Amino acid sequence: MRLLIAAMILSGVITQSSALVSAQAVNQSEPEFWQYTLIDAESNINLEEFSLSNIDLPQTGETKWSVTMKTLAGGKQDGVRLVSIVHENLSLSVIPTRGLSIYEVKSGDVRLGWDSPVKEMVHPQYINLESRGGLGWLDGFNEWMVRCGLEYAGHPGLDEFTTNTGDTGSMDLTLHGKIGNIPASKLELLIEKKAPHRIHLRGVIHERLFFGPKLMLTANVSTVPGESSLRVNDTVINHGASSQEMQIIYHTNFGRNLLEKNAKVIAPANLISPMNEQAAKAITSWDTYQEPTPGFVEEVFLVHPYANLEGQTGVLLQNAKGDRGSSIHWNVKELPYLTIWKNTVAESDGYVTGLEPATGFPYNRKVERAAGRVPVLEPGASRSFTLDYHLHKSKESVEQAQQQINSYQGIRPTEIEKRPLMQ
Repeated sequence: MRLLIAAMILSGVITQSSALVSAQAVNQSEPEFWQYTLIDAESNINLEEFSLSNIDLPQTGETKWSVTMKTLAGGKQDGVRLVSIVHENLSLSVIPTRGLSIYEVKSGDVRLGWDSPVKEMVHPQYINLESRGGLGWLDGFNEWMVRCGLEYAGHPGLDEFTTNTGDTGSMDLTLHGKIGNIPASKLELLIEKKAPHRIHLRGVIHERLFFGPKLMLTANVSTVPGESSLRVNDTVINHGASSQEMQIIYHTNFGRNLLEKNAKVIAPANLISPMNEQAAKAITSWDTYQEPTPGFVEEVFLVHPYANLEGQTGVLLQNAKGDRGSSIHWNVKELPYLTIWKNTVAESDGYVTGLEPATGFPYNRKVERAAGRVPVLEPGASRSFTLDYHLHKSKESVEQAQQQINSYQGIRPTEIEKRPLMQ
């Protein structure tokens, strides 16, 4: 079917725009979805524009929703694909060209995102990860949620690896790995046929090289029309014939309008420790925020979260009044650790905080390996990660989220370390 449609487009029988909805036919192997292929490197499909809505699929009911994809132009964003999913209670923007990072989410007057000094959605071709001593990842950093990994994540610096000759070699790891700067090789839109008709954007991103890792990330971002929430459901598989280390950090970043003076983070913490001596100076105020402060030096706090009997845990960021907020929920069997990153600098420099569920902490992989926090995937093995994000638009909703987070903690105490546990 796809080959026939491609031939018709090339011959001029139909245009690409007229083929968008009718051409990307339902995949018969997954009849529970209406399915549309937007990008497929194997089949040489890379649509520049796409549009679909409830009008095209009246079977989804009366709730209004739409999905559009466009190609950005100009500057360093030239050629970047941006997918927008909009329904009656939520809008979100996903960047398949940047590893399916989520740029921004909005519901009512609550915005999940931040105002980075990086204003364009930078195409990976303009990113040199090795620049500035391995900090080149920051040249494109402006997303609400960006995945860090997969071969490694965390701070740049020297680490060891086994070469193709079996010897031990050294390599300079760059900040937060590569996956956030790899375009999706495949991108599909899936609409569940059964109510409530969850909308999925699913991408496949490969991090692989000769004499190196052969990791594949299947990333899925989804939302239910009419709800103020979204879900990220990812799977990483090792397609290599040898065991492979992997790391992932869900670097989720918040600025205005949730971040402000006396904003507060609520986490069910078993143990909290400062990442370095700078953070140690502020350990007593780990859960509250300052106003924008020129010259502020970032503070990073490392959390071992409590969970309920099923392993579920979460974290909440709320504004000063406690009438707006956002919470994240996940399972500690998948992501055992949480990092809280405070960067309350001047607004023009990027006033932001990060709440980061992860397989480990953002130390260099060499440190993480020594601490036993670097998972290893055997050949053909996989790990999956599910995170649910909620937007809270009233005091009542925030209080309900507080109760949920507090239930993970129960009456168990929080231990606070005043000095870094490691460097």
